[in-house]
Parts: sequence; C-alpha cells; structure tokens
Amino acid sequence: MRCMSTEKATFAAGCFWGVEAAFLQVPGVVDAVSGYTGGTSVNSTYREVCSGRTGHAEAVEVTFDPTRVRYEQLLDVFWQIHDPTQVNRQGPDVGSQYRSAIFTHAAAQQAAAVASRERAQASLTKPIATAIEPAAVFYPAEAYHQRYFERHGVACHIAVPK
Repeated sequence: MRCMSTEKATFAAGCFWGVEAAFLQVPGVVDAVSGYTGGTSVNSTYREVCSGRTGHAEAVEVTFDPTRVRYEQLLDVFWQIHDPTQVNRQGPDVGSQYRSAIFTHAAAQQAAAVASRERAQASLTKPIATAIEPAAVFYPAEAYHQRYFERHGVACHIAVPK
C-alpha cells in the first residue's frame, strides 16, 4: 500500500466559510481548514481578527494530493470563487481580514501563482488586488467555523460548486 503524499496551499478570498466549502468540492483535496494568517499576532481569535488590528486574513489551508489535483487547478478555483479586483472586501464583508491573497508554500507555488494572476488579469478590466506572498504561520479558526457550510448550509458570498 502506497502512502499518500500531500501538499499545502493557502488562499484568502473573503469569508472563509465559503472558501473552505468550495475547495472541499474539488476532487483531490484531502482537507480544507478555515483559519487566520498573514498577520502579526499569535493565536488570534475570530473577534480579534474581525477588529482589523491583527493583520491576519480569513484564509483556508488546503491539503491536497498532487497526483489527483494540480496546484494550478486550485488556483483556477480561487480565481472563480471571488472577485479579486476588490480591495479589502468581498461582497458585504469589508476589512483587511477579507482581502484577496495567495500564501505560497514553495518557490514553484510562487511562480505558478504569479503566472496565474497574470492570466486572470488578462480577462479583467479592473486591476487585480490579490497579494501573493510567502505562507506564514497558519492558525486554525475556532471549531464552530470549521465545515460551517456543511453544518449550516450558509457559505457567505461564495458560490459553492455543485
């Protein structure tokens, strides 16, 4: 029996409930965890992140099997599920914690993300606001945020693929 080798990808695209639900629909995604990253505070709570003072974004850490889904395919999903031209907001959610960002875990992810952003920009009239930066410490959100769509049927502004 072969052990599965997985990789991580981290995306911020507004409210993490919908982002998590969208990535969990992708074949080859093993897990998706809602949490906080990109800021300076340690072990922040949802209330602290919502204050806008931690520097963190609501994000989703995706664990995927690269033999079943390529990182580039995850990038395609990322561009499809939100409006990357909005600055510090998605739909009704406003604040730096709702910014659009790709947090890369390796040089190959960085290069793929930049190329992907350039391709996405070619089809848009407004400039993309999505930041691409190295992944920092990821702090899982409180338990009540995990699998929120599965438990409540609510996924913020994100259109969850069927």
